[in-house]
Amino acid sequence: MTAVVIGAGLAGCEAAWQLASRGIKVRLYEMKPVRFSPAHSSPMLAELVCSNSLKAARVNSAAGLLKEEMRRLGSMLLPIADRCAVPAGGALAVDRDLFSAAVTDAIKSNPNIELIEGEELTAVPRDDVCVVATGPLTADALAEDIVSLCGRDSLSFFDAAAPIVTAESIDMTKAFAASRYGRGDGDDYINCPMNKEQYEAFYQALITAERAPTHDIDKPNVYEGCMPIEIMAKRGADTIRFGPMK
Repeated sequence: MTAVVIGAGLAGCEAAWQLASRGIKVRLYEMKPVRFSPAHSSPMLAELVCSNSLKAARVNSAAGLLKEEMRRLGSMLLPIADRCAVPAGGALAVDRDLFSAAVTDAIKSNPNIELIEGEELTAVPRDDVCVVATGPLTADALAEDIVSLCGRDSLSFFDAAAPIVTAESIDMTKAFAASRYGRGDGDDYINCPMNKEQYEAFYQALITAERAPTHDIDKPNVYEGCMPIEIMAKRGADTIRFGPMK
């Protein structure tokens, strides 16, 4: 038996590994490095294009418990994440480059996985067992084929990518290192403070900034647990002060 997995992000790599570990031959398709989505830049697999945090590590939280269950069930990604972890207080965060490189090595060294790079599928294979793991930035032709199978109302994604700030761009004479919520060693996060005038100017710029247009499959409903900051700011001047900027 052979299975097809389309997309070598986190979900696709985990799916391919789980199938391969059960003796199933896998063809894993990834359009990189020939074509990149607007959010991707690395030729490696399992590229983290948003936050490098995999959320809470404590097992008394839902996210932490889920990760521990995945470890015990034989996840490929979680042990790699543990090896590539960086200080992040009570969260599991990883060095994104080391993580992607380790996942890439694991996939390429698995004898049951045939990695087919640089090939963009424009249709879901109808004759094979197939896992579609192409994510929210699925190429247009493949997205249209998925619509033909599932219906347009079945596709929906509305989110924003977390900005990546380089350390050398931060003026450490004005910033300070501290933990979040009193967890960790006390200096896991760099904090960039604002006074009242700076915050008010930032808030006004945020709520009046030009926003990217949405696509046909996007719905204006947002997930409360991962809300774009400009949407959150529309709820009031203090909302982000008690939320992501707390």
